[in-house]
Amino acid sequence: MLHLALAPINAAGQRRFGLSIEPFLLARHRGIDALLSSAIDAGEIGQVVELAAGLSPRGWRFHQRYGARIDYIETDLPEMAARKRAALTRAGDLDDHHRVTALDATRPTGPGSLTELVSGLDPKRGTAIITEGLLNYLPRGQLLGTWTRFAGALAGFPHGRYYSDLHLDDRSSRPVDLFRLALAGFVRGRVELHFTSTAEVEQHLQSCGFISASVRRGDRSIPDPAPGAELVHVIEARTDPES
Repeated sequence: MLHLALAPINAAGQRRFGLSIEPFLLARHRGIDALLSSAIDAGEIGQVVELAAGLSPRGWRFHQRYGARIDYIETDLPEMAARKRAALTRAGDLDDHHRVTALDATRPTGPGSLTELVSGLDPKRGTAIITEGLLNYLPRGQLLGTWTRFAGALAGFPHGRYYSDLHLDDRSSRPVDLFRLALAGFVRGRVELHFTSTAEVEQHLQSCGFISASVRRGDRSIPDPAPGAELVHVIEARTDPES
């Protein structure tokens, strides 16, 4: 119903700027997929933790593609985690290499925290953390604290990767304002735009504990991008040196 309610905004964006909300969402999803696939294919990543996974199909698709080569753990708050687990159980897709667990991405320690979850992973296997559609809903201080916990959690593995989408604050861009309005309406919450440049994001990621970080525009992360993909950015941050 929310998607249908936003149809007039999408239509106005298509007429005025030649874009709608779908290219943003598809560009960030496909950009993260491409980076994760590359790291798995290179033999660097064998464990994946997706935070605030919602009903994203990524875990199902990667389990179908890689099977026992990777362990994929989808997490979300308890109610959504239960809903996702039920859906994947009906699809017959949960096993020792694909599971769903309740987790609060903003909780620093204790039960239901990322710290507790990663303590039970294999310390000899490269590990990736993914967030999609989460960062722009966190206040700036909470975002930086979350990045610091991510870097600390990944530092204990031979290869550590963090992948996410992020939207920059471009006050001169009417399409960005349109996107922000549409997305805030869709999620029924405030959308925070914390940074104005990719260099600023990379600097903050490194100050939070990552050895290196790169932030790519969506239209440079995927083949055949649709108009509007350039307004989303995809993060790749590492806790191990580049080979």
